[in-house]
Amino acid sequence: MPVDQDGVNMGGEGPVVVVGASAAGLMAAEGLRRAGYSGELSLVGTEEGLPYDRPPLSKEILTGQWEPDRIRLCAHEKLADLGVTACFGVTARGLDLGSRRVALDDGRELAFANLVIATGVEPRALPGTGGIRGVHTVRTLDDVTALREELGEGKRLVVVGAGFLGTEIAAAARRLGTGVCLVEPAPEPLAAVVGTEVGGVLAALHRARGVRVLTGVGVEAVRSGDGAVTGVLLADGTELPADVVVVAIGAAPATAWLGGSGLDCSDGVRCDRFCAAAPGVYAAGDVASWYHEGYGAQVRLEHRTNATEQGLYVARAMTGKTEDPFTPVPYFWSDQYDLKLQAFGLLGGHDEALVVRGTPEGVLEGGELVALYRRGGAVAGVLGIKAFRALRPLRSLVAKHASWDEAVTAAKADS
Repeated sequence: MPVDQDGVNMGGEGPVVVVGASAAGLMAAEGLRRAGYSGELSLVGTEEGLPYDRPPLSKEILTGQWEPDRIRLCAHEKLADLGVTACFGVTARGLDLGSRRVALDDGRELAFANLVIATGVEPRALPGTGGIRGVHTVRTLDDVTALREELGEGKRLVVVGAGFLGTEIAAAARRLGTGVCLVEPAPEPLAAVVGTEVGGVLAALHRARGVRVLTGVGVEAVRSGDGAVTGVLLADGTELPADVVVVAIGAAPATAWLGGSGLDCSDGVRCDRFCAAAPGVYAAGDVASWYHEGYGAQVRLEHRTNATEQGLYVARAMTGKTEDPFTPVPYFWSDQYDLKLQAFGLLGGHDEALVVRGTPEGVLEGGELVALYRRGGAVAGVLGIKAFRALRPLRSLVAKHASWDEAVTAAKADS
């Protein structure tokens, strides 16, 4: 059952443990200090290095446009200034709410008065591909570094899954001169999120850049020889030769370490409207599922902006600096080739997607496109391609959950 905020915030200076040295985790730590918390503060991260930004991994880092240092979210000096005890290169392996302790895989136990869970997500793998050289999932800087070494002129890449990650990797690989085939069981790339019409725009964009896009078909098996990938067999019998395979079929919340804790982890860490999962226990970022009062539903977002906003919000809620529930207007973006896609609100699970400005054909010729997304009788989200100025007035309609008719009328009036 969700817990209400009453009685949850710390009201003292007991130790705080933040598990997950992600954007959400780091923002929670910063937010606590901004809110005046001066007690003991520990930040636990599985990776050895400093926290870094993940969105550029599949774009600027993969193409080599940026060096890794450019995506670091902080320096050691900043952690020192924040008074953070950094526990990097270790993984949380258990949570005991009774004794208020987090167990780490190096044998240590961290006591806490309040806890922030910001462990993010883990990429899903294709069954039977473990140990095959040339098969990659992408989540970390090390993942991208290893993948980049195998791409380039003359290499053949098959990307399994045409979501945001898969399509961004396909675009980056083409910039490196790699031959790319994009495989997606849905009718179009990102169809479940942006709808088939906008998904068709993305498919056409990739085909125009030389990507072979195969939709409506799944993967039967990954072929290998001498321990290395040689190809991909599709469910329709098609065999695709491959030197490299990227599996981008989604991710699962990183909650295995919470087994037996008593927390509801059916889809991430289930929280109430204040992002609290239990008294003194909060979640933020990709792993957090919280009740969004505006949409009247549990929401879990794998968006970079949400990680920042939710991390800062949790710090305020924990220190009693807010009495308002967490009701952001979700925002995400994707950069592919010269296309900039941006969206506000919840697009997935829509009942209707309607293009209200521009045409799919026009986008390929440099034009803009705006689409609205309906849930029930209200506008739930808006998406723009090369159309950020047009999105600004529509964002306010999404924020107030305006009626569908009002949103459509407003969008068409500005076109």
